Amino acid sequence: MNKKICVVGLGYIGLPTAAMLANCGYDVVGVDTNKEVLDNLNKGKIIIEEPYLDDLVKKVVINKKLIGLNTPCEADIFIIAVPTPINENKRADMRYVINATNSIVSYVKKGDIVILESTSPVGTTTEIIKPILEKTDLEIGKDIYVGYCPERVLPGKILKELVENHRVVGGINEESAIKIAKIYKSFVKGHIYTTDTKTAEMTKLVENTFRDVNIALSNELLKICDNTNINVWDVIEYSNKHPRVNLLEPGPGVGGHCLAVDPWFLVESSPNLSNIIKLSRITNDSMPSYMFYSVEKLIKNTNKKITILGITYKPDVDDIRESPIIELIKILKENNYEISIYDPYVKNYPGIENNLMKCVQGSELLIIGVNHNVFKDINYEKVLQAMEGNLILDTRNSLDKEELEKIGFVYKLIGSK
Repeated sequence: MNKKICVVGLGYIGLPTAAMLANCGYDVVGVDTNKEVLDNLNKGKIIIEEPYLDDLVKKVVINKKLIGLNTPCEADIFIIAVPTPINENKRADMRYVINATNSIVSYVKKGDIVILESTSPVGTTTEIIKPILEKTDLEIGKDIYVGYCPERVLPGKILKELVENHRVVGGINEESAIKIAKIYKSFVKGHIYTTDTKTAEMTKLVENTFRDVNIALSNELLKICDNTNINVWDVIEYSNKHPRVNLLEPGPGVGGHCLAVDPWFLVESSPNLSNIIKLSRITNDSMPSYMFYSVEKLIKNTNKKITILGITYKPDVDDIRESPIIELIKILKENNYEISIYDPYVKNYPGIENNLMKCVQGSELLIIGVNHNVFKDINYEKVLQAMEGNLILDTRNSLDKEELEKIGFVYKLIGSK
């Protein structure tokens, strides 16, 4: 195989995808503006936490199948995997996609394939990517093959799911879809479905919106059950005994670059038709404030020091993008609480402490913000001895109430009596 691939964007999706393609025999150039990412990559190292990715990157770099550059180069296949965040007005910020596409225009030649992987508003491929590529004076769909193929992976299991999950490829025309599908077949064992670009773009947004709406229902139930003195966790458990019910768990909010962002793309495109989607986003975004009110009910004395265990948006990863716990910390600080933070997965966050006992020293309340597996192995008896108070607020239903109360904690699970 002598095809050369240029992957623009070496984040949580771009880097694993580049490494996977390199491992399949492609010559891959990874492009990023982050010097730290590139310096580490070219040494066979990574700066993100993802199981087995470090070994794969080391292997393909040693074998000279993957290198990192700060600008694109000539290739046969271009994959764009850059961020698509939302701005303060909850509208899609497409400048990274626009810049990435502009950066490859001078290198694209007849016969090349251009693929967008970034989760994007419906119409991005035809209304943003296509017009920029038309600057080449090559005919799109005939001289250049263009399409959209979103990732469907779970952080912590990215390499496994890149291989095993089904994929949807949307082509600017049928020939583009077929050529793009062939690339992914080099490592995907799941089925690859081909369609048009707008259908593929909508499919990706709907997948994440479905889960966001489901979580919003559970979070709304949590508030209702709190108001009526019912344990929401029992309600969800018993409701899920029904063969056609599958409620997800409530919590302190929804984070990550997908669920907390993508539904807003649908709201932006159809503001008068997306009422349930918008209300679900508002509900989930309200949860850090609701957690704050739970804290206010618990702390009665003058000591307002709180220790937070876990600030990532989900367990066992280092990703803090859109984390609701970060928002909770902001609210607590605005209300004059002293906050200490412990998260073994996060290295560079202001005020984070890598010594747990030092972190909990003198705290009145311990908040379980994320259910990292390592938190189950903490010696909570020693933690209690170091604390001034004895309160635990579990936002994730992750710890054993009876065991903690046996050693002297007052344990409060959100949504319980």
